[in-house]
Amino acid sequence: MNTLAFAHDGPGPWVLLFPLVWAAVIVGVLTVLRRTGWRGPRGPWRPAAEEHSPIAVVGRRFAAGEIDEDEYWRRLSVLDEQFGRSRKGGAA
Repeated sequence: MNTLAFAHDGPGPWVLLFPLVWAAVIVGVLTVLRRTGWRGPRGPWRPAAEEHSPIAVVGRRFAAGEIDEDEYWRRLSVLDEQFGRSRKGGAA
């Protein structure tokens, strides 16, 4: 029984099309996943957790002029004690 792949003394050059089709499918899937923001919780394209951290909020409030420099440094020192060292994994 002759199949299409081996009809004329072996596979024809059209067989090379299969890896190209799979490569196009993989690239397409990766492009869709990248554009939709899927890459895990620690990817550089997903800074949502960092944007809403208390330290970032204090920084934005200082930049917007809602708090003065003294208040900024006071709040930052308190937040750094609570959030800064635990994220880095080091004990002071």
